Amino acid sequence: MPKLPILTAQKLVKALGRLGYKFDHQTGSHIILRNALPPYRRITVPDHTEIAKGTLLGIIHEIGMTKEDFIASLH
Repeated sequence: MPKLPILTAQKLVKALGRLGYKFDHQTGSHIILRNALPPYRRITVPDHTEIAKGTLLGIIHEIGMTKEDFIASLH
């Protein structure tokens, strides 16, 4: 089972952008992304220098991907 990479908020936003998520707005230290296609999911990414593993797993779960598929999409 592959390990989760260490990602910054900017790298995660960029990766989610390749998956169809666009910047919606930012409130404080939270970046809000929205998917332009149905089901129009809204994802909140904390603007930190390192995203915690649990937070990253939660985001991966919210976008409806498996950990392995998400890691493969980074390359």
